[in-house]
Amino acid sequence: MQSESLEFSLLSIFSFLSFFTFFIIHKFSYGIFGGLLLDSDFDKPQAFHKTNIPRSGGLACLISFFIFVLLNNLLFSTFYFDYLVFGTGLFLIGFLDDIKFKLSPKARLVSMTLFLLISIKIFSIQIFGIDLIFLNQILSIKIVYLFFIMLCFLFIINGSNLIDGFNGLLAFQLIIINSVLLFINIENDLQTISILITAQIIILLIFLLFNFPSAKIFMGDGGAYLFGTFTALNVIQTNNSNPNVSSFFFTILLFYLFFEVFFSFFRKLAQRKSPIKPDGEHLHMLSFKILNIKKPERDCNYLNTIFINFTYCLFVLPSILVRENGTICKYWFFGLIIIYLMAYFRLNSFVKKKIDI
Repeated sequence: MQSESLEFSLLSIFSFLSFFTFFIIHKFSYGIFGGLLLDSDFDKPQAFHKTNIPRSGGLACLISFFIFVLLNNLLFSTFYFDYLVFGTGLFLIGFLDDIKFKLSPKARLVSMTLFLLISIKIFSIQIFGIDLIFLNQILSIKIVYLFFIMLCFLFIINGSNLIDGFNGLLAFQLIIINSVLLFINIENDLQTISILITAQIIILLIFLLFNFPSAKIFMGDGGAYLFGTFTALNVIQTNNSNPNVSSFFFTILLFYLFFEVFFSFFRKLAQRKSPIKPDGEHLHMLSFKILNIKKPERDCNYLNTIFINFTYCLFVLPSILVRENGTICKYWFFGLIIIYLMAYFRLNSFVKKKIDI
């Protein structure tokens, strides 16, 4: 009981300090680094804003997380060193772009890959209980296993950055995913990971106050990389600590972040485009264009966020009921692939017809 009271006190104080951090960062972000954080590039494919908005949300998120780690260490002597190293390292790679220090897509990918490989090796990150026998056999080769874990991180981190174009889209997606992870860990009385995930949800909720429905700040590449990294770590920790839950359930939970990157990579190759450069043909961009066609008088930015995340919940969240059944989870995952492809090509065809007209 005393431990629960301390946790509540910690999270209450942390919530106040985190909101204060976001408020201060927002207040001064127009002048930070001489205005370098202002996003004034309205012509890039993933830009859907028309005024200068600071990309300072990631910085506020990182500072807030540092505050949580320090408070938690004072009360419970638990220091999330792996989260700090992974999160800060990936944040800095993304933050370079936020302050307009341009890295080429290749240089950024190489930097992320090298950092992840070194960090995964140092912290001995492992994934237990993978529900595919043939994959387990392949992963018995150490170098293959290392690259597999690195790819898992890259898919989630880049997926987070890829969908971060509309107000609240990424934040709501991550809140939903982490709320499910929190439920699973609380159900099995895993307090250490539960309080960590709760703190992350609090940060995301406070960020939404400044980003949804109208944006005062953006998450930025740094913030997307930071929370993509945290979410990947959360999933790995939850998977390893809850062997009763099928590993395929977590692939369902991460389906949108993962498959958006996976499908886009091969789609661009088929279209003879660079697979690592952004374009305007992602699923969430197609749905936005359709909403603009259907409701030209409305602000479709936040409506698109609601539509995407509602659809995600509709097709993904019911799988919680069968999370311990590996066979059903496998079929569910492959069913989502079919649904995604059908929806994508249908939306793409509709948009092209309207543009031709």
